[in-house]
Amino acid sequence: MSVGLLLLRVLLAALLFGHATQKLRGWFGGSGRAATGAIFEQWGFLPGARMVLVAGLAELLGAASLAAGLLTPGGSALVVGTMTVAAVATSVNGFWAQRGGCEVPFWYGAAAVVLAFTGPGPWSLDAALGLRWSPGYAWGIAASLLGLLASAVPLASRARVLRERRTTALQGEDPAGVRIA
Repeated sequence: MSVGLLLLRVLLAALLFGHATQKLRGWFGGSGRAATGAIFEQWGFLPGARMVLVAGLAELLGAASLAAGLLTPGGSALVVGTMTVAAVATSVNGFWAQRGGCEVPFWYGAAAVVLAFTGPGPWSLDAALGLRWSPGYAWGIAASLLGLLASAVPLASRARVLRERRTTALQGEDPAGVRIA
C-alpha cells in the first residue's frame, strides 16, 4: 500500500504539472496563457488571463503538495476546487475527453479526493514530519468540502457573466454593446 499511495501521488502530481504548464507556459502542446485566457473568457471566467494564472498556480501548488505528501488534505482541497471549476466549465460537452468533456478534471479531482481519504502514506513529508492525517472520513470530507466551497467563488462569478451575456443577447445587443438589427 505504501508504494501504491506514493505512485498515485507522484503520477497525479505529474499530470497536474503538465495540465498547469500547458496553460501557463504552452508546454506539452498547450496553448499558453493568452490563448487559454481567451478560452476561459468564452467560458465566462473574466479576466481570462488572470484566471488562467490563478488556476495554473493552484494546480501547481496542489501538485507539489501531493507529490511531496506535504499538507496532503490542503493539496487535495486545492486540486478538488480547481478541478471542480474545470469540470463544470467543460461538462456542457458531456463526460468523455475526446468530445471536450469533463473526464480529465473529474478524474484528477476524484484522485485527489481518494488521497484526502487515505492520507499520503508513510513515504511522505507528512509522515516524516509527524503530521498525522489519519485515514478516514474526517480529513477526506473536510478536504472535499473545502475544495467545493472554494470552487463556488469562480463558479458564481462565471454564472453572473453568463447570465449577463444571455440578457444582452435577448435584448438584441452583442456583448460589445452594439445594437443588432
